[in-house]
Amino acid sequence: MNAIRLEINQRLSFSLNLNNSNRACGHSLASRTRLEQNLPPLQAHRRHPLALEYLNTAFSRNGDGRAALGPMLREYIISEAMNSLEIPTTRSLAVVKTGEEVIRESSLPGAILTRVASSHIRVGTFQYISARQKIDELKILLDYVINRHFPNIKNSQNKAIELLNIVLEKQIDLVVNWMRVGFIHGVMNTDNMSIAGETIDYGPCAFMDIYNPKTVFSSIDQMGRYAYCNQPAITKWNLSRFAECLIPLIDKDQEKAIQLATEIINSFEKKYEEKWLNMMRDKLGLFGADDKDKFLILDLLTWMHQKKIDYTNTFCHLMNEKIKIDKNYDDKDFQNWKKRWNERLKTNNNTPEKYIKLMRSVNPIVIPRNHKVEEALEAAERNNLELINQLIEVLREPYTQKKDILDYQISSPFSEKYKTFCGT
Repeated sequence: MNAIRLEINQRLSFSLNLNNSNRACGHSLASRTRLEQNLPPLQAHRRHPLALEYLNTAFSRNGDGRAALGPMLREYIISEAMNSLEIPTTRSLAVVKTGEEVIRESSLPGAILTRVASSHIRVGTFQYISARQKIDELKILLDYVINRHFPNIKNSQNKAIELLNIVLEKQIDLVVNWMRVGFIHGVMNTDNMSIAGETIDYGPCAFMDIYNPKTVFSSIDQMGRYAYCNQPAITKWNLSRFAECLIPLIDKDQEKAIQLATEIINSFEKKYEEKWLNMMRDKLGLFGADDKDKFLILDLLTWMHQKKIDYTNTFCHLMNEKIKIDKNYDDKDFQNWKKRWNERLKTNNNTPEKYIKLMRSVNPIVIPRNHKVEEALEAAERNNLELINQLIEVLREPYTQKKDILDYQISSPFSEKYKTFCGT
C-alpha cells in the first residue's frame, strides 16, 4: 500500500507558483517549484517513562496545546469581520478565560475559544483515516460529509468524484474572496481546509495594508509558503492531498481513479483565473469582459506594489470614498492608468451610478487594521474590552461609509514588520 500511495502522490503532484514576478503573484499559477508531500506511515509510539502528562503522536509538534487570551480574541475579531465581509467562515460562540497562565515570550492569561461551524471536518480528517488504510471507514466519512453538506449528490453514480468537484469549486470561491479583501490566512495546511468551504482556524492571520504579493504575517512561515500570492497554489496543493485520499473510492481500477482525479485537479488553474479576473473586474466596476482587462488589472497591482500603496484604500479612492488624503494618487503613472480605466468604463454601457454600486458591493471601506486589532487585544489582556467592542461595531458594516471611522482606515504604521503567532 505504501508503494501505491507514493505512486498516487507522484501522479497527482504539481508545481506551486513561487514566482518572484510581481505580475504573476496573486493570479497566475505558473509552475516553478515542486512541493510534494508523502504522508509517513503511521508509527507506534510508546510513552516515555518521564512523559506523564502528554503523549506525542505522528501528528504532534511538541507544543503544549494551550491558548492565550489574545489569539482567541483575535479569532473572534477576524471571524466576525469575515462574516460581515460576506466571506464563508466559522464563528466564535464564546471566549472563556481558563485562569491559567500560558508561558510564551512572557506569561499570558490562558483562554479557550468555542468555535461554531457547519462542521469541523477538514481535508486532514480524510488524511487521518486514509493514512491508516481504512477504506471502510473512509467510505463512512464520505457518506457522512455528503449527507451533511451536499445531499444533492448522495444519489450520484460516483459520489467521490462529485465531492471532489464540489470541494474544489468551494475552495476556489473562498480563496478568491480572501484575495479580494487582502486576507492572509497564514497557515494553510490540510488540517485548516474545511470541507464545507468555510474559513477555519484564525491563527497567524491578518489583513494586508500596503500591497505586496509576497506579504507574510506568520512568524513560523519563514519561506513564504503561505504568502498572499501563494494562497491559490497552496489551495490546489491541499486539494491534491484530498484527491489522494479519495482514490480508493473513485474507482476500483486505480489507473482510472488517478486519471479522473487528476483531470479535476488540473482544472484548478483555469477556474481560479476566470473567477479571479471576474472578481477584480467587479472591484473596478467593469461589466462584461475585455481581452485587455487582465493587463489593466495587473498594471494597477504592479503600480501599487512599486509605490507601496494601501490595497483597500486604493479601491476606496476609485469609488470616490473619503479617506485620508494621499498624494500618491496624484502620481503620473497612476493618472495615466486612470485614463485607461475610464476608457474601459465607457464600454460598460451603464451609468456611473451602476458601476459605483458594483464596486461598493465588493470593496470594503474598513478592514481589521493590524494596529487596531493589536490595540484592542492589548487592552483586553488588561481586562478592558471597550476597544474590542468598538472595533467589532465598526467592522459590522464594512461596505458602508460612516462618520468617525477615519482612524480605522489608515494603514498600520508597522504593516511591513508585523508578525502574528499561532494560537497554541
